[in-house]
Amino acid sequence: MKKLSLSVLLTVFCCFLCGENFLYSEDTFADKILQYFPQADTNNDGVLSEDEEAVASRRAIQRYPKADVDGDGSLSDSEKEQFLRRVIALRKRMNDTSPPSGGFFGGGKSKSGREPSFGNVKYGEDERNVFDIWLADSETPAPLAVYIHGGGFKSGSKEKLKAETLAALLDAGISVAAINYRFVTTDPLPTAHHDARRAIQFIRSKAGEWNIDTNRVAAFGGSAGAQICMWLAYSDDMADATSDDPVERESTRLLCVATAGGQTSAERDFYIENILPLLGENVPVEVLVKSFNGENDPEEIRMKMWGADSLEEVAETTRQCSALRLISPDDPPIFMSYGMAPDAKKPSGDKNRLRGWLIHHVVFGTKLKERADELGVEADLSYPGSGSKYPSNVAFFRDKLLEGK
Repeated sequence: MKKLSLSVLLTVFCCFLCGENFLYSEDTFADKILQYFPQADTNNDGVLSEDEEAVASRRAIQRYPKADVDGDGSLSDSEKEQFLRRVIALRKRMNDTSPPSGGFFGGGKSKSGREPSFGNVKYGEDERNVFDIWLADSETPAPLAVYIHGGGFKSGSKEKLKAETLAALLDAGISVAAINYRFVTTDPLPTAHHDARRAIQFIRSKAGEWNIDTNRVAAFGGSAGAQICMWLAYSDDMADATSDDPVERESTRLLCVATAGGQTSAERDFYIENILPLLGENVPVEVLVKSFNGENDPEEIRMKMWGADSLEEVAETTRQCSALRLISPDDPPIFMSYGMAPDAKKPSGDKNRLRGWLIHHVVFGTKLKERADELGVEADLSYPGSGSKYPSNVAFFRDKLLEGK
């Protein structure tokens, strides 16, 4: 692999970790699809894969045949651009900028499919410290699965929760919550992690009122949300028994977690050893570099993202947020899913797609599974052709949260 300056490497690692859109000054077609039609992200990893984009294009043609201007049965880049511009302009005229509930990517009546039992419940002081919760119909305390959205720690929302996942969990007797958290663009990492911790504790503090079994609490999410899920799962209990705040006295431990496209390490050395080699010899890594919040110096960027005064402090904080560092023999089971096999070929063409492929690569999962197997922690890894034990996160939760029930 070509030699790269440490400054360039550090910048790339920062951008990889936080999912920063550092390839183009304007959003690509895939980014716009995710923004306006989040249902197109079928595996919930926060990135539109080549296959998902192809499905989205086919559905667009089925519903809006005129989008295929030349009638060749597919959408060229220019046709995609024209189509998105029309959709965005139409919805702006309708004063509607929220993602649609159904349409040509959907199938459900609404994003969630069901109104929450309690919506936008505040668990902290910031405007993003809110969650929705759907309570299962149960005479006895029900288990709970908490959805933590992805988006590179800089975008996304609780509304990304899929209608079919929500419905399947509720029908199984599992209550569901979906949380928002603060973004790295306004509050440095690991603020998002701490927000999720507080949300888990707050919901547990309402267990009596909401008929929740505090011993059967799980979390699930993709990409950035997956990172937070694993941090919660593999950290020691962060309850503070001496706190004057009753919420802080609640446990943060989880019975199990399910992740999609999750980054199991935030450490620089992991990216050097496992991610950069995937680029190959002929891809200049410099093209992946962009500033963060107006900052161009790579060391300053890294410290800014992690709220640190030195690179040594960054290194310590990233260790404390990396699943590969945190996991220990007493930790709960995990179900991990990724969109490519370990021997999958690198996507060609669109550099944004290449970036998504890299930051959600299955190598993150294989490395964590190797470590989990060494420690005797249950870890099921799902990718195309893997033959994993569970077909979905819902099947995993049914097994773990309803065991013996």
